[in-house]
Amino acid sequence: MAVARSVPETRPFEHHVLDFLAYLEFERGLSRNTLEAYRSDLLQFGHFLVREELDATSVGHAELARFLSELSTGGPQRPPVAPATIQRKTACLRSFYRHLRREEVIDHDPTAELRSPRKSQKLPQVLSRDEVAKLLTAPHGDAPAALRDRAMLELMYACGLRASEAVDLTVGSVDLRAGVVRAHGKGSKERLIPVGRQAVIAARAYLEHGRPKLVGLRDERHLFVNHRGTGLTRQGLYKIVQRHAASAGLAGRMSPHTLRHTFATHLLAGGCDLRSLQEMLGHADVATTQIYTHLSADRLKDVYFRAHPRAGLGSADARA
Repeated sequence: MAVARSVPETRPFEHHVLDFLAYLEFERGLSRNTLEAYRSDLLQFGHFLVREELDATSVGHAELARFLSELSTGGPQRPPVAPATIQRKTACLRSFYRHLRREEVIDHDPTAELRSPRKSQKLPQVLSRDEVAKLLTAPHGDAPAALRDRAMLELMYACGLRASEAVDLTVGSVDLRAGVVRAHGKGSKERLIPVGRQAVIAARAYLEHGRPKLVGLRDERHLFVNHRGTGLTRQGLYKIVQRHAASAGLAGRMSPHTLRHTFATHLLAGGCDLRSLQEMLGHADVATTQIYTHLSADRLKDVYFRAHPRAGLGSADARA
């Protein structure tokens, strides 16, 4: 009579994913958006494992490379995934398997030699000073919503805030007397950012004459609120920005993040040093901030060749 071999009990893939996400949230302090992106990436990877009848703890480099290759090439009913997205998914897999290795679930990291496509250095869209001025004056009148929109746009441009940071601001986050905003960025990292005079004026007008009418008797901590007096959502902020962008003749040319890019580019053009800009943007690595040096250089070239009387002259003209 044959004796059945005992198979070691393994935890389902879903358990490893939940454990990993809990680690990211409670020990690394990653944002909700990052956690959701990682969850989505691992769910897609899980579908691949089921289809290929693979176990997450025993896959090797070849299987992971095949998963990423399928995403980048696409299929009959599936468009190819952009290199930037492939790069994010690769980073997710690396982080996931390093966690499994750290927890001694596996004894070898299959992502050690995993390569992802280089992310193209696409320069972000940036507004000119005149375009910013048109956008910031787009909310007309003294209605509570107009005061809110003006204050929100001014603060986003004045401080380089992400959309999520703007909607997460509380009344206590803004110290108008000291002229600073306390923002909570990725990983719940806190930073102090100076606020310019125009943004202070707009925020004070909203706090004194706009927000009280929107909130009423409600006990609401968020700075920016909707018509019901509750905290504004990212979707609500996006719609507000798009509406005023259209009014300023900038439809299709900007998103809420455009104001952050514009803030960074204008500061560098005005002489701000890279390290200070890194602190104000809340970048963990100065390499992330360096994209704005390329952007500023390109803008300076445009200005130079438009403005210098001899910039467009050929060599023969120059010798004349």
